[in-house]
Amino acid sequence: MNQYVDIGINLTHKSFNADREEIVKNAAEKGVFPLIITGTSVRASQIAADYAGKSTAGGTPMYSTAGVHPHDAKGCNESTIEQLRKLSKLPHVVAVGECGLDYDRDFSPRDVQKKWFIEQIKLAEEENMPLFLHERAAFADFTAILKEHRSICKRAVVHCFTGTDIELKTYLDLGCYIGITGWICDERRGMNLRRIVKNIPLSRLMIETDAPFLTPRNLRERPADNRNEPCYLPHIAAEIAKCRNESTTIISHRTTQNAKEFFKI
Repeated sequence: MNQYVDIGINLTHKSFNADREEIVKNAAEKGVFPLIITGTSVRASQIAADYAGKSTAGGTPMYSTAGVHPHDAKGCNESTIEQLRKLSKLPHVVAVGECGLDYDRDFSPRDVQKKWFIEQIKLAEEENMPLFLHERAAFADFTAILKEHRSICKRAVVHCFTGTDIELKTYLDLGCYIGITGWICDERRGMNLRRIVKNIPLSRLMIETDAPFLTPRNLRERPADNRNEPCYLPHIAAEIAKCRNESTTIISHRTTQNAKEFFKI
């Protein structure tokens, strides 16, 4: 059985409250392990770290990230970075993030987003940790900031990439890794991604579900509640393989290797 590492799952989301341990076991039965739980605020990062450090679901190893999503940047204060720093020192916390810019919804003012994105980049640099990145409708400002911190880009993954050819090339030229989700399984919105995913070098490709969000649209049997789960990651990998004209085994092997090396897990 192939192994797959889900580099981005919102496992502490309330939609998993009733069956979280079962979700983890189901994923492991499909070869999906370890799981990396995404931190999106100081509080969410603490909860993710607590769960990753204590979970005993089928013996599945779990890790987490520690960061503040741009939507939550407006809640940051003078203690935020030190709280994230404390979390980053835990052995099962493997990256700073999810952090970045989101101008699609502007839930936090743009100047505030930029300030706390930069502060989290600096934290990753100081602690020698990878970055788990988020960008929506903010490509120009996002890449301008990354270009001021080029050394960290080789230890950064652009989570849930759905952008253009030019954006992909820019990220790759900076040295970033690229995370692909079930967006590639959407015949309506994902056509461009299906076309350009072959341009990602195997050495820079990683995969994720972003569960419970972004449920693969072309699942043969879609869940009644439309909740995405890590057990669907092999389906996403198979779609990537088809678009790249490669075997699912190759995608499994290389993305797993990349994730283990990138996150040091």
